Order: sequence, then structure tokens, then C-alpha cells
Amino acid sequence: MTAPPPPDPICVRVNDAARMIGVGRTKLYALIAAGEVKTVKFGKATRITTASLYDLIRRQREA
Repeated sequence: MTAPPPPDPICVRVNDAARMIGVGRTKLYALIAAGEVKTVKFGKATRITTASLYDLIRRQREA
């Protein structure tokens, strides 16, 4: 019997989020500052919600 695949992450690190959408860290931080991408803070750690990445791509495709 095989184990089910792991669930998709709810949030990811900044470097991983940038790689997922094909931009650099600087561009991702600009998107965060502009309110285009949502973040969650855990102490000093910043995480990007994957839902906001999907929303960003959807909005870009519709534009």
C-alpha cells in the first residue's frame, strides 16, 4: 500500500515563491509592497501564501 501524496503547501518561503512564479526576490518583494501578494509572519520568518500566488497569476492572465 502506498502513502497518499503530501498536501500542497499553504505557504512557502520567499525564495520558493519567487521560483514558483519565475521572478527574482527583489521583484517578489515589490509585489508584496504593492499588495499584490499576501504574506504571513511567523516571528521573523516571512511566508507567502500560495493562494495569493495563484491569484496573482490569474489576475495577470486576465489583464
